[in-house]
Amino acid sequence: MASDGSPEPPIRGSEPADAYITSGALARRLGISPTTLRSWDQRYSLGPAQRRRGHHRRWSPHDVAMVEDMCRLTASGISPAEAARSAKERAHTEPHGPGPHGQGTPPASARSTTAALTSGKPTGSDSSGLPLRAVRAECRGLARAALRLESVAIQEQLNTFVQEHGVVAAWEELMMPTLHAVGRKWESSGDRYVEVEHLLSWHVSTALRNAQLLLGPGEARKGFPPVLLACVPGEQHTLPLEAVHAALLQRSRSVRMLGAAVPAEALISAVLRTGPVAVVLWSQTRSLANTPLALHLLGMGWGVNGARQQAALVLAGPGWRGARIEGAVQPQGLREAIGLLAPEA
Repeated sequence: MASDGSPEPPIRGSEPADAYITSGALARRLGISPTTLRSWDQRYSLGPAQRRRGHHRRWSPHDVAMVEDMCRLTASGISPAEAARSAKERAHTEPHGPGPHGQGTPPASARSTTAALTSGKPTGSDSSGLPLRAVRAECRGLARAALRLESVAIQEQLNTFVQEHGVVAAWEELMMPTLHAVGRKWESSGDRYVEVEHLLSWHVSTALRNAQLLLGPGEARKGFPPVLLACVPGEQHTLPLEAVHAALLQRSRSVRMLGAAVPAEALISAVLRTGPVAVVLWSQTRSLANTPLALHLLGMGWGVNGARQQAALVLAGPGWRGARIEGAVQPQGLREAIGLLAPEA
């Protein structure tokens, strides 16, 4: 028994290695800040059941399920006080049988939740309110933070994932699945959640533009002509191109980003001025895919007679789907595009 009269928690060494997680790990995975966890504990007694003085707090699977319930309820618009009351009631009434040390075996939902949090592997269930399907656990944490418009938590999670896994994995496994889920939620909710999509997009863009700082400067390759990135005239969606830009910098390739809605004349001028090794032309929608511009770029050359140079043309984005432009390359996804533009030695 502890000095304050409360029962001692079970001996840590007898518990499974992944049965308990730290407050920091729980906050990151659920998309909330550690400060929010502490606030919920202080205000609503929504903390770990087992505590030991002088040690970091550890959350059991049953504790995790209760906090996840709290996150789901607050994300749906319920006040924190009411959400905490409901989460605690459900935690106390949900049946769970006796386990080691009389602590009880947590319900299946709690066990699967903690397994997802500690492994980082995709799971099939979701309590963020977004149609995330089978994705990494980090996507759920990012979705919850986005629904609550928690800028600090959003940026911390994006930055951490980029640092740990790199740009391509961050785009394909975290950023894009969560953005698509928010978009589907917006489309099915009658103009709701537009602010969530805008905030999340801004932070994704911030993480991509800061990727070189997060990952450290790569080894510069001097003497290599750049890759030129541009959206077709009228196209405003730049995030995929920003992902290409960040991934090329990670591979230490020279790159020039022209951004959204580049007029045809300006793009042609930039090609002649920079002499790129490749031009990536992004189109999100089929109506904006500019076939005459693509054909013109394919026919362009520069330099002295007898040693004329041309840029490879990469047509990227769903707007080019179904287009048949001989000589152009149409990669399927960021990973394939980077493999073409900056193959690893």
